[in-house]
Amino acid sequence: MPNDAAFRWALVWLAAIVVVIGLYTHSWNKMMATYLLGILGIMGVLLPDWDFFDRPFSHWNSPISSVDHHRHGPNSAPTPKPPTRFRMYPVRLVVYTLVYGFGFYKWWMFISN
Repeated sequence: MPNDAAFRWALVWLAAIVVVIGLYTHSWNKMMATYLLGILGIMGVLLPDWDFFDRPFSHWNSPISSVDHHRHGPNSAPTPKPPTRFRMYPVRLVVYTLVYGFGFYKWWMFISN
């Protein structure tokens, strides 16, 4: 993972949210549900290999070729790539919205009861 600071920051915020949920609900199960949802969210947003997934959807079944890694030849200086984590792709946006929206809804219904 190229940005460990963002990962650590997300884990610290997750721990704070879990503590707040625990103080508010006094429930170990609700704290663990919050922790599990948070870890799954962090894994889905911060940990994926975005170089792999930023290719066209039809190429996801094949490994990344060396051409994808070295577009300018082996002797050329590497050019910095723009951060790909925040690019907006319609398929990715729909999948994230459906999965995390449903997960957040189920979590909220569990916490609020």
